[in-house]
Amino acid sequence: MLDRKSKGFTLIELLIVVAIIGIIAAIAIPNLLNAIDRGKQKRTMADMRSIGTAVEAYSVDNNIYPTAANIAALQPVIEPVYIKKLPQSDGWNNTLSYQPGTVSGAGYTVESYAKGGTNDADVNGKTNLFSADIVFVDGQFVSWPEGIQQ
Repeated sequence: MLDRKSKGFTLIELLIVVAIIGIIAAIAIPNLLNAIDRGKQKRTMADMRSIGTAVEAYSVDNNIYPTAANIAALQPVIEPVYIKKLPQSDGWNNTLSYQPGTVSGAGYTVESYAKGGTNDADVNGKTNLFSADIVFVDGQFVSWPEGIQQ
């Protein structure tokens, strides 16, 4: 004879638990992915500020901004005197872009192509897109992420 007092879970109880876990995962995963991309943006912005600080320190000592054509050419100019290790890539492993100012020896631009990885610097000011470029010009951000991201 079967003992009706045996312990265990019925199939219905197991299906309900699996459904609840699925609903929680459907809510939590997009928030987790959003937080990961937001962290990449913050890291990228901090690296860009560090590059800007190093370039400004170089300009104070030499009375001219570095005229390097790109981030790789900038490295031997400011490393290790003005920055210990020059960041070469952003949070998405895209190479950071460095351009000297348009006037000889005046100004600079540091740009991250962000999640999209392509140059689409059409947006100026605040943006809520992860794919929008982050642009740092002469010590301040002219295009940056803010608010709820998409």
